[in-house]
Amino acid sequence: MSSDQDNKPAANAADAPSTAPDAERLATLERENADLKDRLLRALAEMENLRRRTERELQDQRAYAITKFAADMIGTADNLRRALDALPKVEDGETAEREPAVQALVDGVELTERELIKALERHGVKKRVPMGERFDPHRDQAMFEIPDETQPNGTVMQVVQPGYTIGERTLRPAMVGVSKGGPARPPAEAEAAAEQAAAPAAEAPRPQQGDPAKPRFDKRA
Repeated sequence: MSSDQDNKPAANAADAPSTAPDAERLATLERENADLKDRLLRALAEMENLRRRTERELQDQRAYAITKFAADMIGTADNLRRALDALPKVEDGETAEREPAVQALVDGVELTERELIKALERHGVKKRVPMGERFDPHRDQAMFEIPDETQPNGTVMQVVQPGYTIGERTLRPAMVGVSKGGPARPPAEAEAAAEQAAAPAAEAPRPQQGDPAKPRFDKRA
């Protein structure tokens, strides 16, 4: 009896050291599992960000792939309009005074211009004539000021050359004349105009290469 009782503490003492390594190994495995789980979540987040970024880049590429081609085509549209504007002005109902061949040529040029504008619109390129709108320095280029006390300051009073947009970007700014000397804008509009004027110069639209030389801003006009 006494020998058996003496052996039990020895057996318990022999079992005690084995439980410590098991607990330590379990803690190590839990730490490794948490670390692997964290790495997996980070990898999944990075893959999702990459997928979204790639999708945005593909959308931009599809939307703006024809930017250079469209810039060349709007020059052709300008030339068609210049050809029409160069003709002598004819009042409505007096087209019969023109020679039939000349009238047929005019009709053909007008039809070509309309079809060209429609073709550009189908590909996301839109003509912009901001007549009567508030001057937007990011989409318009002020060429001169027009004294007019009946219009709020900064209202587009004359469009020298129409602008074009492609998607949400400015393909070519509209060249305009803006009002001066009229009533002040509402506070909200004035604050928005100040923020636009303070925006970085890199955001301002730049004319496409090959555009005709543009006159300087003349405040005396």
